[in-house]
Amino acid sequence: MENQQNNTVSELQSLRERISHTSQSDIKLYFIVRMLRDKRLKKQSVMSKYIYKAFQIDIEDAIRGYVYASTIDDLDKILKKDYSMVEYDPIADDSENLFTYSMKGKGLAFADVVENQLCRAVERVKSLKVFQDNGLELWAYCVGLEEESGDSIFTFRKISKAKMAVQDNENPEKKKNFFNTILNTSTHQLEMLHGEVLALDRYVDCVYVDEAFYILRKVPFEQIVGIQEEFQEKALEIVSQLEETNRIEGIEILRDKVKAGTGLHKKLAKIAKNGGIPDLTPQTLDKMRQIGITYGNPITIKDDKIYIESEDDLDSIIKMLGDYYKVGEISGKSYGTFAGKILAQ
Repeated sequence: MENQQNNTVSELQSLRERISHTSQSDIKLYFIVRMLRDKRLKKQSVMSKYIYKAFQIDIEDAIRGYVYASTIDDLDKILKKDYSMVEYDPIADDSENLFTYSMKGKGLAFADVVENQLCRAVERVKSLKVFQDNGLELWAYCVGLEEESGDSIFTFRKISKAKMAVQDNENPEKKKNFFNTILNTSTHQLEMLHGEVLALDRYVDCVYVDEAFYILRKVPFEQIVGIQEEFQEKALEIVSQLEETNRIEGIEILRDKVKAGTGLHKKLAKIAKNGGIPDLTPQTLDKMRQIGITYGNPITIKDDKIYIESEDDLDSIIKMLGDYYKVGEISGKSYGTFAGKILAQ
């Protein structure tokens, strides 16, 4: 563990040093927008139904100095914590770990942004309203830093709707649940905001360099690159595999739960990553039944079939399918976790 933490410090420190040696005058700011690949896919649960496009916007030197200093400051704060750097795992604890993630071979639409679009000149915009008028969702902003070698480092931060304000002068009668104001420091009055505002904060969610992401904040990273779409796709694959076994009664309860929200996606995606569901032989089902009783999470098994009678049954069943219950080889102690990876013997 100590060696792993030392490696983490070394990797992050190296990244911090590389960024500190870039030139502030070369810093570029990009907006990443998300749009439907096809409007017919809007209500469908399919992977890569969205595409992403990068736009560049001109910025003044004061903003370059701000994002440069903020990036260094955020990395310095993270370096002070005892994190370990591990390969990305959807279930891994992000309170103790930082992650690396390669986009290669993942099939994510966001890969086009970092592998192609940001490597060349992209379209420039002069207004945030352009996105609003064209139905484009402002998804993230990206800071591009250039090294002396000519290589680029890109940082990303997820944008929330609350951090952007665009005054709609052409449709003033259009009602919203709020209106935008600004305090005039000359008159000391609160006035209506006329113009466009985007709040840039002092944090970095992830850094892309050398064909890989360094993930500083896990959930925003998953949102930015669209990996949550992959989770749902993998989760539905597991549901289909279970249905094909003819060993599950009430499978529609699981399918409806997966389609309705993201709560089970990561756990089912982890099962897919580890090779899929186990072979549900009568012997395996009997073992599941015994383990469930042992740990106080019983499942209903009748006539060599698992019965899902309500959503309350899903937690116990997914724990069985995901090998949640583990025993330490040395201590013999029992643990409950979806995390971990299969080791070669």
